[in-house]
Amino acid sequence: MRAAVVGHVEWVEFAIVDRIPASGEIAHATDPFDEPAGGGAVAAVQLARLAGSAELFTAIGDDGLGERSRVRLDELGVEVHAAVRDRPTRRALTLVDSARERTITTIGDRLAPRGEDPLPWERLEGVDGVYFTAGDGAALRAARGARVLVATPRAGRVLQDASVPVDVLVFSDRDADERAAAEALDPPPALVVATQGADGGRWVDGAGEQGRWEAEPPPGPAADTYGSGDSFAGALTWALASGKPIPEAVRIAARAGAICMTGRGPYERQLTA
Repeated sequence: MRAAVVGHVEWVEFAIVDRIPASGEIAHATDPFDEPAGGGAVAAVQLARLAGSAELFTAIGDDGLGERSRVRLDELGVEVHAAVRDRPTRRALTLVDSARERTITTIGDRLAPRGEDPLPWERLEGVDGVYFTAGDGAALRAARGARVLVATPRAGRVLQDASVPVDVLVFSDRDADERAAAEALDPPPALVVATQGADGGRWVDGAGEQGRWEAEPPPGPAADTYGSGDSFAGALTWALASGKPIPEAVRIAARAGAICMTGRGPYERQLTA
């Protein structure tokens, strides 16, 4: 199976706190570590662990963090095709509290690939599955060469402005902006998958058939929630591109999200084939 992600990378610093500090407070953080992450990177690693390999079409800054991101993702089984921008790689600070919930602060602009970038876009033609998290209209049209194209409203206005049909739109049903973007998408996706956290989620296809799934219990103590949703999306892309029926595909994706929650950071524990 050939799988790819068109999307973004951020260099993320993680730390544990008892609770997120209130305004004016000082919090002492422990157990710091860092990884290249963000929606594109996490989904690409999850795809690689299920499909055996995955490609990531992205953009990085002309700095040490950009190169470190490329090297680390290669170690995790992802072949990175990255345009280099004359600006810093975006960073993020993620604090994980005692309830294992994460709070993220991003620093800098999100760097997204563009169709004019000298990347091997032709490699997307005929791939089994692509997950799209960031890029311009030309990048989205290149991604449309896939048999199954999955996207997230976090990709922004490009999904509406480019008028490129997507097969699957996956989003958080509890995020009002993502839900509104999903409802406004034209042409509408062939399948809508809406996650609802601990309540599982729902799906609706273009023929009006719909269903629900229950949340999968984590197979162990929760460590943090970072990357759970992106692992869900990566696994969903793999499952649908593999020809799994929708009810089975969303259960596989839910399992991937639950497993990710039991690891330190997004990559310590992800679903494998």
